[in-house]
Amino acid sequence: MARQLDYHTIREIFTRFQATQPEPKGELDHVNAFTLLVAVALSAQATDVGVNRATRALFQIADTPQKMLDLGEEGLIQHIKTIGLFRNKARNVMKLSRILVEEHGGEVPNSRAALQALPGVGRKTANVVLNMWWGHPAQAVDTHIFRIGNRTGICPGKTVDAVERAIEDHIPVDFQRHAHHWLILHGRYTCKARKPACGTCLIRDLCPYEEKIL
Repeated sequence: MARQLDYHTIREIFTRFQATQPEPKGELDHVNAFTLLVAVALSAQATDVGVNRATRALFQIADTPQKMLDLGEEGLIQHIKTIGLFRNKARNVMKLSRILVEEHGGEVPNSRAALQALPGVGRKTANVVLNMWWGHPAQAVDTHIFRIGNRTGICPGKTVDAVERAIEDHIPVDFQRHAHHWLILHGRYTCKARKPACGTCLIRDLCPYEEKIL
């Protein structure tokens, strides 16, 4: 685990990220807050590409909690059976849809506590929804961010929660809204787990990683 980078280095890193991609976007397809919530819940231990393939037709017929309930659990399974843990995920989607209809008027709540009270919705999923739909500077730490945070010293920590706190504590506030997207995309396409593309990395001169592959 690299030591925490200093303020000026972190600011330069995110200045470069911003210059390259001013408005980074998540890669899960959605049309509203509900479909985003469902897509993120389905994405656990699955790829965004796989989830998008499964939800393309689903969201055309079930883009609200009530429509999801009308489709039914078996109907949902037919759409998402190519996704890992599809039966458990389908069960949770039906339960959270029921709660949204009965307790929230069919709307997705915009507080972390209310989101995390929904079946199958953990802190990471809640943070993705808060960030992507409402623009809240919530940090959804996935495996990419955890790896990069520790490899580069941008936001090191021994646990996911520690990395999330490091992002909030050390990344300048003007970069907070898009921070987790920049880090996820950097980890997905450049700072990969086994073969990081250090030779084409835009922050390689600022990164203390000792095993750079140039």
